[in-house]
Amino acid sequence: MPRHLAFLRAVNLGPTRKVPMAELRERLGAAGFTDVETHIQTGNIALTSRMRSQAKVEAAIEELLLEWRDFEVPTMVRSPAELAGLRRAVDATAPLLAEGARRYVAFAKGEVGTDARAALTAYGDTPERSRVVGRDILLEIDSEFHTAKLAGAKLERLAGTPLTARDLKVVRALDEKWSTT
Repeated sequence: MPRHLAFLRAVNLGPTRKVPMAELRERLGAAGFTDVETHIQTGNIALTSRMRSQAKVEAAIEELLLEWRDFEVPTMVRSPAELAGLRRAVDATAPLLAEGARRYVAFAKGEVGTDARAALTAYGDTPERSRVVGRDILLEIDSEFHTAKLAGAKLERLAGTPLTARDLKVVRALDEKWSTT
């Protein structure tokens, strides 16, 4: 059975979008997923399923969360090998900003099209840069994430698809913990 890595968007950020990870693991197990693990409270999940399609796994998790928590949670699924490849690609990408800028990976739900790619690279006069790496986005920010202009809803609008961002340190930790490198 295939192993899947799921990334939930915008959970546990405030009192109205709480998703307790221990309870989520139990509910995913009851829904037929096995070997369910989570990493920190931001919605990083590893699980095994008979489903081979990432889109079907995404839909199953989204449906479970909507029924249980009564709010939509866009979910992005990758294979362990895809996460390992993404980490290698990001680590091989030279920084665009000065040393010390923070790097994030924004996992994309859908395709980041050609026009979106151009829009994402048009931020030359800000302390932020982005570029598409595979099907996801590498984001560099030389300020605080919560004050960045090229993050959150704006980044998602430019990309034309739902996104969920993770600090590169978290991506590396997940790769070391769950990928088949």
